[in-house]
This record gives sequence, structure tokens and C-alpha cells, in this order.
Amino acid sequence: MNLEADRAPLEADAHGTVRVGGTRVALLSVITAFEQGATAEAIVQKFPALRLADVYAVLAYYLHHRGEVEAYLSGEREAGEKARREHEARFPQDGIRERLLRRQEEQSPPAAGR
Repeated sequence: MNLEADRAPLEADAHGTVRVGGTRVALLSVITAFEQGATAEAIVQKFPALRLADVYAVLAYYLHHRGEVEAYLSGEREAGEKARREHEARFPQDGIRERLLRRQEEQSPPAAGR
């Protein structure tokens, strides 16, 4: 029996986002679900591209390297928040419903008999 630990199935993509098990699922998504109380099985149900063994390996890695992973996740969350703020600044949400309804009215053909 080989008692050496397997390497965690984590890989950084071209943008530096750490993904799980050769999928597009981000480490941030898996750990966030875990922090919200999801079991490994529930995480696999939420992200069917993942394998259960990979989720357990990632959670074990997280628990053994919590400080390092938390530092990475903090940076990812900050980057996401910055992107959200920039998006909202470029595309304000104020009055969006009214603008969409007005645009719909402008594009609708006039009703018969008007």
C-alpha cells in the first residue's frame, strides 16, 4: 500500500484563477460552498463536472493549508468586488426597469386602430 499523499487536483488557469480537477469550477466556488455548510457530496451535486474524490482532496488541502488558501481567496474576492464595482459604474442599474420598458414600448409596433 502506497501511503504517500496525492497532489491536490488544483491548477491555475492563464488568468491565475485556481480551478478544480481539470474543470472550469473555481476553487473559490468550492470553498465558498463548503464554508456555507455544503458537504462534499452536495458540492458535487452543485457542480456535476467535479468528481467526489477531487472535492474531498481539495477540502483536505484547504484544511491543511487554510492560511495560504484564505489569502488567495481573499484576493479573488477583492478582484471580484472590484470588477463588480467597475461594471456597475459603466452600466448603472438605477432605473433599468423603466429604461427597458420604455425601449420595449418604442420598439413595439403601434396597436391597430390608433
